[in-house]
Amino acid sequence: MTADSLLEVQGLVIGYGSTFVMHGLTFNVPRGAVVGLIGPNGSGKSTLLKALAGVIPPRRGRILLDGHPIDRSAGEVAFVPQREEVNWDFPITARGVVTMGRYRRRGWLRWPGSDDRRRADAALGRMGLHGLGGRHISQFSGGQQQRIFLARALVQEPRVVLLDEPLTGVDAKNRTVFYDTIRSFAEHGVTVIMATHELEEVPPLCSHVCCMNHGIVAFGPTSETYVPEVLRRTFGGQVAVFS
Repeated sequence: MTADSLLEVQGLVIGYGSTFVMHGLTFNVPRGAVVGLIGPNGSGKSTLLKALAGVIPPRRGRILLDGHPIDRSAGEVAFVPQREEVNWDFPITARGVVTMGRYRRRGWLRWPGSDDRRRADAALGRMGLHGLGGRHISQFSGGQQQRIFLARALVQEPRVVLLDEPLTGVDAKNRTVFYDTIRSFAEHGVTVIMATHELEEVPPLCSHVCCMNHGIVAFGPTSETYVPEVLRRTFGGQVAVFS
């Protein structure tokens, strides 16, 4: 691990049941980087994020945060899943969702206090949802729901934020909130890894790119990695390059 690395993946093997999805993933992510995770559908982007988040245990290999096994620092990793993986009918308010971000640091058995609720309301306000903490999550638009989960990541005070297709179906207004928040994370030394299929998002937002197709095709700074020859190897054919 280099001096500026925060997250290190060593020989990672991930699978479901008897099926191996990815083999031998190895890369280092710099502190404060914004990494665009790109590749064709089914290439393993979501699976990798779930492994980094501790949702899927690796078959082999190691994931290190600042040189230590990442499971020792689970509270320092925030995960925003795809919208379709969330049960929006679950009986919980926006404030309740955001407050869950405090549990991983405080412990699941400790009831949230007034400071946790204050932080949750402040995070919702930062996401443009001031005064709406008491609403049920099903009462929000898709873009607002994604902002609620981003607010949950904010109150967690993470060192790593994992975003799985956060901007799918999100309008321009909501995208601006996401862009600003992601840039703020990076400015404060928080590493962000964002899976996306919208390639035009990558050059203006991401400092690094991780190209995947059931393994790592390439990983590096956007200026060196987001180039036609690498994208053709990643997607298996001609692909438009946005700059």
